[in-house]
Amino acid sequence: MRSDPTTVVARGLRRSAGYRADVTAHAPAWAPTEADGHHGVPGYPQLAAGTIGYLAGEWDVVREIADHRTGQAGSFRGRASFQRRPEPAAAEPAGPGGAVLEFTEHGELKFGDHRGPASRCLRYVGRSDGSAAVCFADGRDFYVLDLRSGSCRAVHPCRADRYSVTVIWLSPDAFTEVWQVTGPAKDYDLTSVYTRTGCAS
Repeated sequence: MRSDPTTVVARGLRRSAGYRADVTAHAPAWAPTEADGHHGVPGYPQLAAGTIGYLAGEWDVVREIADHRTGQAGSFRGRASFQRRPEPAAAEPAGPGGAVLEFTEHGELKFGDHRGPASRCLRYVGRSDGSAAVCFADGRDFYVLDLRSGSCRAVHPCRADRYSVTVIWLSPDAFTEVWQVTGPAKDYDLTSVYTRTGCAS
């Protein structure tokens, strides 16, 4: 059985069938869209190196968790790393310079009575148009992320479940990632706030 795409895997938590990680963070009520004519406008991202160039580096992560079905709440605090991989596989779509970022996230998860380490891994493959194909660690497609407009929305269907994500560029050193997940046994939001390590939030 495939795991929940948005679940942060925590050691000792895999046996807990009731765990569903949903995060509600304080994202802005408005986000720029394609219709806003963002290019060259102050306050909008100027991503000369595309989405991959913006994400590359180290980020601090703050996450709040709330399960709408059970009423449980929790949080995650940790560090995320987007590290360049020297040579992508030939089968992967080419991006600027063939850039591929290996994403790893580690930290401490608090959810209900649980408190312990948690981690996840993804792969971001740069595309020639400045967007990035986000893949699972095993290479399966997840969604396409394009932050050139300041925000990006995407949907990932998984059997009977629907995973909807909105990623919002806040500044050169901060962005949010908001997941809304619905399904027969799921109803939660997951929002993460990423701040570039060493920069004030």
